[in-house]
Amino acid sequence: MRILVILLLLAVPAAAQEAVHGGPVRALAVSGGALASAGFDQSMIVWDPELGRARAVVRWHAGAVNALAPLPDSILPGGFASAGEDGRIALWPARPGAQPARVLEGHTEPVVALALSPGGARLASAAWDGTARVWHLAGGVVRVLEGHRGNVNGVAFRSDGMVATAGFDGTLRLWPEQGPAVLLAEFGFPLNALAALPDGVLAVGDVRGVLRLVAPDGAVREAQAGARPIVALAASPGGAVLAVASLGGSVTLWEVASLRLRHTLEGPGLPVWSAVFAPDGASLWTGGTDRRVRRWNALTGRPIGPLGGEAAQDIPEGANPHGARVWRACAACHALTGGDSGNMAGPHLHGLFGRRMGSLPGYEYSERLARGDIVWTRETVADLFTRGPDVVTPGTKMPIQTLGNEEDLRALLDFLEAATR
Repeated sequence: MRILVILLLLAVPAAAQEAVHGGPVRALAVSGGALASAGFDQSMIVWDPELGRARAVVRWHAGAVNALAPLPDSILPGGFASAGEDGRIALWPARPGAQPARVLEGHTEPVVALALSPGGARLASAAWDGTARVWHLAGGVVRVLEGHRGNVNGVAFRSDGMVATAGFDGTLRLWPEQGPAVLLAEFGFPLNALAALPDGVLAVGDVRGVLRLVAPDGAVREAQAGARPIVALAASPGGAVLAVASLGGSVTLWEVASLRLRHTLEGPGLPVWSAVFAPDGASLWTGGTDRRVRRWNALTGRPIGPLGGEAAQDIPEGANPHGARVWRACAACHALTGGDSGNMAGPHLHGLFGRRMGSLPGYEYSERLARGDIVWTRETVADLFTRGPDVVTPGTKMPIQTLGNEEDLRALLDFLEAATR
């Protein structure tokens, strides 16, 4: 079942000690003693992981923040790089202010992955403009890497310093310092995630849930990590363990040497978009559609607890219980009540039925939604969920997702009618 998630944009301050993302957590990174998370709500939150509290909440990108990477001490000690839907890469100090210390521009479509080189002199980015770029952090673009057919979804520096990229075209490419790319492997299905392991080994995850480890000579070992697309990979310090996150809602931990499944971390059952190990390798952080950053014992696979405030929304008394279950995916981005909805990615749905599309003041709607030529009724909401936003509102930024089960759709509409009054 595919659920429509409406990702509209806003910018509302959140109290640091009670910070929580207003949409799916798309990226995680560790730098110094801090942890950063970023997501579809346009925000980056810098956490003190030991206290479980946020140091800062930053909104600067014009759109979702898709990728994070640590910065070396020689550039910004304890700092982070962030990249997003707006195609820009921002460099932030350990305690960020309202504006980044530096901005790297050149990509023309969303940047979806970042990687720091061994030694920290270079930063690589992958984007949906069909290119990857290598930036020398002392200043300027080192190289634009062109060759993939379509979106470049993953980028990593191999242990020897060479750049690797993975794309929607199903290819894994290696880029020497000079000359064209080397086609290291071609798998026939889109590749969503890429991570570097010791000895020049690369880990890639595809849309069918297949995990592959590719050696420098092209030899491949593979395992079925799940039935849903793999969307994030994270290697432990030293590279002995690999975390694999999927849209299926779970994270699996694999021993790299034997490609043996060590643990399956059962989360809230919603897509997990991001993962990163703590510097000591004892903890794993994950983020996903439930808007939470969760901590796990990487040795036992047991949960330790989430960071920040409470992400759950109160369900009105008497609301359709089946519809409330379907609503869980929508709750990642939308509040049911009006007023200050906190750090949410989308506008609140209070008074939804009878409201004109794109009419709430203070929200940065996409151009299509801002036209306001649809009034939300039970019939128009059902049409949106049935045909999909790309058909009902062509040109919208909404993801192309639908809810095809009639019973689920009817229950959700019953729920919304009661819960948004």
